[in-house]
Amino acid sequence: MVIEWLQFKVSPESRERFIQLDREIWTPVLEQFSGFLGKEVWISPHRPQEIILIIRWETREQWKSIPQEILEQTEQKFAQQMKNHPYEMIELEYELKQT
Repeated sequence: MVIEWLQFKVSPESRERFIQLDREIWTPVLEQFSGFLGKEVWISPHRPQEIILIIRWETREQWKSIPQEILEQTEQKFAQQMKNHPYEMIELEYELKQT
């Protein structure tokens, strides 16, 4: 299993809008692809400007097989809806190590 870890910085006032739009725009797109196992949204009561999305994939290959065009179109749609609410993304990737 591979974890797509996305950390976002948003204004505290925009946090709920970001979460709602992510659920409405990004999640249905990701659910269409083989290997998608689920998604979680994590927020901190101490860092209201931070959102962490944890997306689980069966394999890195399945995750990375999503066509770039679909990712770009989805991001454009999301960014358009967030146009007055700036956000910044930091992307990290983790793999589950079997012991």
